[in-house]
Amino acid sequence: MMDNPQSRRTVYSVSELNSTIRRLLESEFPLLWVEGEISNLARPASGHIYFTLKDSKSQVRCAMFKGRNQLLRFKPENGQQIVIHAKPGLYEARGEYQLIAEHMEAAGDGALQRAYDELKQRLQKEGLFNENLKQPIPESITRIALITSGTGAAVKDVISVLHRRFPAIEINLFPVAVQGDQAAAQIINALRLANELNRHEVILLVRGGGSLEDLWAFNEEALARAISASHLPIVTGVGHEIDFTIADFVADVRAATPSAAAELVSPSQQAYLHRIQASQKSLIRYMQNRLERAEEQSHWIQNRLKTQHPSNQLMQQSQHLDDLGGNLLSAMQRLLSDKKHRLKYSLQSLVNNRPDPFIEYQKIQLGDLTRRLIYLSELNMTNRQQQLANISRTLQAVSPLNTLSRGYSICRDAQGRTVREAKQLSAGDIITTQLSQGEITSKVEKKRIS
Repeated sequence: MMDNPQSRRTVYSVSELNSTIRRLLESEFPLLWVEGEISNLARPASGHIYFTLKDSKSQVRCAMFKGRNQLLRFKPENGQQIVIHAKPGLYEARGEYQLIAEHMEAAGDGALQRAYDELKQRLQKEGLFNENLKQPIPESITRIALITSGTGAAVKDVISVLHRRFPAIEINLFPVAVQGDQAAAQIINALRLANELNRHEVILLVRGGGSLEDLWAFNEEALARAISASHLPIVTGVGHEIDFTIADFVADVRAATPSAAAELVSPSQQAYLHRIQASQKSLIRYMQNRLERAEEQSHWIQNRLKTQHPSNQLMQQSQHLDDLGGNLLSAMQRLLSDKKHRLKYSLQSLVNNRPDPFIEYQKIQLGDLTRRLIYLSELNMTNRQQQLANISRTLQAVSPLNTLSRGYSICRDAQGRTVREAKQLSAGDIITTQLSQGEITSKVEKKRIS
């Protein structure tokens, strides 16, 4: 029995065929870089982009869906040479082979992007992007070196922000080209000049947005090394928020835009005023505390002078002498009273015993003792008075008031310090001379040092 050839055939429908081919294309081919010229560009309401990519010999239909084309940094146009990163596929409804683009860039940008990535990786390995190399931005900035185009929008935006936030900041503009073959060299010269002048606290390096090619001067290796070598801190504000240049990675601080860079280096005028007011209040409190402590110290010194003044010492010694005199009088009274009691006892004993010879002898003894007692009392009193006189003379001799009364004086300078030598004064100094009675204020005309 013969096999029917038709029983062994696999028959595809058109839909199955297109679906199978689509799966084969998508599974077998990775993402490819394809370069060509745009033609037949269409932008339907869906937001997708459809176009044909062609060269001198062939063409292929392409699609770029809305989620991907919203990331484009330029607007594709017919006739534009581009490079796409795409995956081959098949549009099943029409059985048309096409490329699904994931990324698109201008044809010239591809080489620039590769050069950018290579330089970034190499400088990163060298350590030029390390955070420990970054210089801090000073808190108080009075002068800014602004390096940018003298005619672009960026310079106007930066100056406007700085004048609005803190008009007192001095801005020195270093006009340079920010695009083109000479831009990097001019920026490097401006950085060198700003560092040599050494009169600014910070350098602002800014420019407006643009394509990768427009911003390429800020991706030059020579400029990156000049930024790294600057002893002044550098703040960059190049392009828009999504733009990152090599200069941004090397700079001490990167701001998203020129205006953001200006805000970063300028304090808020209102915040500065609040800080000044807070400092003023703190200073007032400090001075009040100092005055209170000085007043307390002055009272303490005055009280100490009162207690240690020579007149107080004399009063205390006089009081002590009075105490000694009172103690001596009490001792003498007790002694006399004791003697009287003993005399009375003796007389009573004499009366009782009537020993006439003994009485005469006792009378003589009593007379001697009385005279001796009087003599010793007078001698003791004389010695005490002599000690008091000696103490008084000693106190008078060391008393500054007594020295002043003998014609001497005390000379003090304008700060109240005692002047002991002529070399402490200079011509024109004001001095105060304290006399026994009153003070004299004088001006030094000349001095002589012996």
